[in-house]
Amino acid sequence: MSYRRTIKLVCGFAGGSAVLVVAAAAAESRDYFGGTQGERSGQWSRFNILQAAQPATWSTGNHTVASTGHAWDFNWDKRDPSPLFTNGKKKENSSEDPSSEQENGKPKATRNILFIRHSQYNLSGNGDHERILTPLGREQAEFTGQRLAALGLKYDIMVYSTMARATETANIISKYLPGVELVSCDLLREGAPIEPVPPVNHWKPDAVRSEVISNPRLTLPLWTSTALQQYHEDGARIEAAFRRYIHRADPKQKEDSYEIIVCHANVIRYFVCRALQFPPEGWLRMGLNNGSITWLTVRPSGRVALRTLGDSGFMPPDKLTRT
Repeated sequence: MSYRRTIKLVCGFAGGSAVLVVAAAAAESRDYFGGTQGERSGQWSRFNILQAAQPATWSTGNHTVASTGHAWDFNWDKRDPSPLFTNGKKKENSSEDPSSEQENGKPKATRNILFIRHSQYNLSGNGDHERILTPLGREQAEFTGQRLAALGLKYDIMVYSTMARATETANIISKYLPGVELVSCDLLREGAPIEPVPPVNHWKPDAVRSEVISNPRLTLPLWTSTALQQYHEDGARIEAAFRRYIHRADPKQKEDSYEIIVCHANVIRYFVCRALQFPPEGWLRMGLNNGSITWLTVRPSGRVALRTLGDSGFMPPDKLTRT
């Protein structure tokens, strides 16, 4: 049996790339890959190439897996009580026992945040006040309200964007959730959170679309300037909304909470990327149906999980839209 065939069999039985690396190293040293020593010295070592394909850190005993990106920031919402202490000592402005104060400052409940994308609306409306829900959009909001009620959760509050389509969607949903407090918020209005990567041609910020419609000969520099300005303004507002609404529970909260936020696709997609600590520039790679439910959980430890993204399976297929 040839040496290469032996390597193949061993790797097949072992099922691990580590065996391949070891065998490749032996083959390299014995010149089984061919070529003279001089020829090999001027090229990348085949062993180095195989080694580069392995995880940066791995352990055969504990099966340690290395992160391929940035480490998870447990204090992403700045609500971890541990920074209040330095080397286990209480800061000077603290009066309680360090251990008890830190324990009292820890969140104990889980926050469940259910984002609802507004229903279908009149795209040809002249201004926000005319961009109200279509008949189909009102049906979609009814389905969403019924779904939220059927989940049987104890909702604490429903916050909604002040834009007409989100406000109308929230009002329809509220019929199925009597007693749930309704609160409006300007920060949740639709916008352009951050320039998407990779660039796209099928979507432009509202300000750019308006200028292109009024001036079809708009040059690229002016187009870019308008877009960057909107990203700058909308991005700051949407990020402020994220910091206001997406964080772990207050230490005084004893029971898990369920909150509803009715807003817009761009806002929801950006929130999801930020909460999961994914690159926020990837927000436009996700699609959300009208009236869909996106469910995030924020644990006391700061861990975030995405339970559903754009769930709309509770609607009949002929009622689904994404505009």
